[in-house]
Amino acid sequence: MRKFKIVADSSCDLFELKNTEFAYAPMKVITADKEFVDDRALDVEDMVSYLYKYKGKSKSSCPNTADWLNAFGDADDIFCVTITSGLSGSYNSACAAKQMFESENPGKRVHVFDSLSAGPELVLIIEKIEECIKCGMDYEDICDKVHQYMKKTGLLFILKSLKNFANNGRVSPIVAKIVGIAGICIVGKASEQGTLDPKHKCRGEGRSLETLVKELESEGFNSGKVSIGHCRNETAAEQLKSLILSKFNAAKVEIHQLKGLCSFYAENGGVLVGFEKA
Repeated sequence: MRKFKIVADSSCDLFELKNTEFAYAPMKVITADKEFVDDRALDVEDMVSYLYKYKGKSKSSCPNTADWLNAFGDADDIFCVTITSGLSGSYNSACAAKQMFESENPGKRVHVFDSLSAGPELVLIIEKIEECIKCGMDYEDICDKVHQYMKKTGLLFILKSLKNFANNGRVSPIVAKIVGIAGICIVGKASEQGTLDPKHKCRGEGRSLETLVKELESEGFNSGKVSIGHCRNETAAEQLKSLILSKFNAAKVEIHQLKGLCSFYAENGGVLVGFEKA
């Protein structure tokens, strides 16, 4: 019997699965003074506090080929999920590891999914893979099923700061300065290319949460799963859950704290929302 395994980079905010063998390849957050490895040992609270006060440049670093090979281990059939290729080299690194792994292990297979997203949407993708494995589906059928599923998932976000995105050259420093001034938040989504797509500038957290729920509906959500990840903002996450359930009472909503990489980009108070479209 062939051995299935799910592997992801640490942008998935998961370190284990209950019913399926799982491994993660850690991302890193790097400043001039410190390096934070996004693994179980990382104190995310400490990292976020440090970065909030830090004035210099900071960046993220994706897993290298060796990191991916180590995560693949000795499995026969591997499903690998990466953060969006629009913001990271993780997907390309995983593809290089796939080629090496398959050439050195004839008969073994790795399928790499470019999530075009991060955090909570990866949670949904990984849960779908696990569900397919549990149903006893064949490897190729699982790959096809998950690719179809990914067309019906999305990611929305509320950001109170864009400092780290600006440091990485992802957004203009001028735009970054606007966010956070007088309580301005950005509500947006992951684009079809897997890049940051700001949609609204909202004054105040309450207005931002209401706007996100409207965006959720306009993106095609009417029931199904919602995965909410937050960076030190459980209150907003719970408020958002209540707003979603009051409008979509059949929704299945879970909340989790973002791990290192997603906290780096979401920043203090940020909220990421993965969801299933109709």
